[in-house]
Amino acid sequence: MTNRRSLLALAGAALALPARAQPAWPDRAVTLVAPFTPGGPVDALARLLAAGLQAKIGVPAVVENRPGGGGSIGIASVARAAPDGTTLLVAAAGNLTINPSLIRNAPFNVERDLAPVAILASSPNVIAVGPNVPAATVAELLALARRTPGGLSYGSPGAGSQQHLAGELIASRSGAALTHIPYRGSSHAATDLVSGQIHFVISNLLAVQPLLAAGRARAIAQLATTRSAMLPEVPTLAEAGEPPLDVRSWFGVLVPRATPAPLVNAIHAACGAVARSEATQDAFRRQALEAMDESPDDFATRLREETSRWAEVIRTARIQLDN
Repeated sequence: MTNRRSLLALAGAALALPARAQPAWPDRAVTLVAPFTPGGPVDALARLLAAGLQAKIGVPAVVENRPGGGGSIGIASVARAAPDGTTLLVAAAGNLTINPSLIRNAPFNVERDLAPVAILASSPNVIAVGPNVPAATVAELLALARRTPGGLSYGSPGAGSQQHLAGELIASRSGAALTHIPYRGSSHAATDLVSGQIHFVISNLLAVQPLLAAGRARAIAQLATTRSAMLPEVPTLAEAGEPPLDVRSWFGVLVPRATPAPLVNAIHAACGAVARSEATQDAFRRQALEAMDESPDDFATRLREETSRWAEVIRTARIQLDN
């Protein structure tokens, strides 16, 4: 009886104790892994986020560039990191939703190994035609492709990119002959567009914005469900009478899968605060980016849906790259 009363007393005392508070985030330096070399859009966004986080959370936030394997090396390193909130991945949409189906023997599985935290920003993708292409709408462009021997050529930032696969999807839906010309970056494709080497590009807005402003190229459609505020005069594919297609170039933050939910939510809140700051908004506008605010659950849904869509396009077009 005495032992029983002692156990009950101990249990009561335990219940009376205040709930243990979740550990503060972060309690030490944070590393943001950018899976590409310095100078590109992922690196630029990682550095912007690192500076904002460091000012907000009061501990060092540093960017570590881990390029290679089309982003796979850096992504895999985060997947293997300790799930303690001190290692964040900054990656682009294609790295997370296309590469797993495109690259053989990828050393990570996004859904199994990573937890989505926040999407920082996105850039609209557009179809832009060169100055000598007689098409003012997507319908006219596809009609021109059908009556042109050999069809039309389009440029993208590279084989297996979002923009490449969007072109494959448009071609399969429309039956128009479209020949993909891969480039090492959108700016190179834009140069050949102006010179007439290719008929059109599928590109993020940042790469073609100077050409549009100078009248050296024309945007005829946005690959989005709604018009971007940065291109209010350019219709979406659906508005142009074509099947809708939402292909935004977005950039997200992820952590190792086993990271506790309270840490994920804390990181999400901090990233959102940085993205909404006036300084970050100004930087986004200079890079033709728009801030996004999706919950971790909504981000997870986006990852599943886009991964499934691109996997089908890759299978249909029989595209495969070696890692």
